[in-house]
Amino acid sequence: MSTATNATSLLRFATAGSVDDGKSTLVGRLLHDSKSVLADQLEAVEHASRSRGQEAPDLALLTDGLRAEREQGITIDVAYRYFATPRRRFILADTPGHVQYTRNMVTGASTAELAVVLVDARNGVVEQTRRHAAVAALLRVPHVVLAVNKMDLVDYAEPVFAAIAAEFTAYAASLGVRDVLAVPISALVGDNVVEPSAHMDWYGGPTLLEHLETVPVGSDPGAEPARFPVQYVIRPQTEEHPDYRGYAGQLASGVLRVGDTVTVLPSGHTTTVAGIDALGRQAAAAWAPQSVTVRLADDLDVSRGDLIAAGPVPVPTKDVEATVSHLSERPLRAGDKVLLKHTTRTVRALVKDVAYRIDITAPIGEGGLEQRPAPDGLNVNDIGRVVLRTAEPLALDGYSDNRRTGSFLLIDPADGTTLTAGMAGEAFATVPTTGTPDEEDWV
Repeated sequence: MSTATNATSLLRFATAGSVDDGKSTLVGRLLHDSKSVLADQLEAVEHASRSRGQEAPDLALLTDGLRAEREQGITIDVAYRYFATPRRRFILADTPGHVQYTRNMVTGASTAELAVVLVDARNGVVEQTRRHAAVAALLRVPHVVLAVNKMDLVDYAEPVFAAIAAEFTAYAASLGVRDVLAVPISALVGDNVVEPSAHMDWYGGPTLLEHLETVPVGSDPGAEPARFPVQYVIRPQTEEHPDYRGYAGQLASGVLRVGDTVTVLPSGHTTTVAGIDALGRQAAAAWAPQSVTVRLADDLDVSRGDLIAAGPVPVPTKDVEATVSHLSERPLRAGDKVLLKHTTRTVRALVKDVAYRIDITAPIGEGGLEQRPAPDGLNVNDIGRVVLRTAEPLALDGYSDNRRTGSFLLIDPADGTTLTAGMAGEAFATVPTTGTPDEEDWV
């Protein structure tokens, strides 16, 4: 089940950059030069550009779709773009660069396999660049590309590019990012975006698109433990299927085969896979991310929210320590009562402690990223460490082991709005154990 680079492979990637680094122009150039823009879209951009007094089409308008984005010249919301080349299909999440929209980058990069971090060659690595690198590292994005833009404004100077690339690569490595490629580009004129640049013969690496087309994506499902969150229990109880009991859902990771020994969590009961139904037919096996129905050999009490797991299984627990990115304008404080949604399971939870806030803009010391006290909790866009107590046990994997079953959301029980995105386990450094008295009236 190894992943190959071909026309059917799919790469999810996210773009991020500080304000005015030219990110929207880069995305527009990538779409335009890869022939992924329809004629009517290009005509609309040309018309909008002329109405603003611009002679050449402003390719940034291909992605900045909101009126506020066009008026301010910045990206505000996450814009998803779908395009393809003969070698690969792509889902692009164009995320905002401004610090107040950091939460939007977390949303866009949470499912990405590659992040493109843009910097202005005139400014080099700035605070927001380090922020975006830290978010990519926190979310365990496997591949990072540093796109050093506006090389035309520094006379395509190799020493400028080399210094920026060295600084960023060292910073990313200190965060645990293992795969970083630096590419010198000019999004405005198209250098090294899709076509090689005639101005930078000193650069011998791939263009941005070439790297996007060839970077390894996905993983071998056979190398991961199987995780199958139950979404729905199917019991038709008809004359044709009087005793049928199946569990429908999407395989989050790994491979399930008929005959495999599995554990149902959080109950801990063990059984075997009696059958797998996919698209109305019986199958011998299923692999992530297929949606299937699983039948078990024993009649167990299995319902929505349970996890059918094979291989090393997580130990269900009510005590959760996690690194979180706070997404809501409402602060997250110790003592808050929330709902915790993990895969298809939602349980009540209590925020026992907000251990600290991570300052991802500060220089990295021997202990990793700077940890600052958070007596007032976490505010919007903050990244920090929390301790939670749940009303029911959860089968959480560590986020570093499994991005799907190691992540969760905290939800406001009053109105159902999403408050916080969480990643179970360790992030950048070992977290000291802290806590407050239990609140058994809630959990």
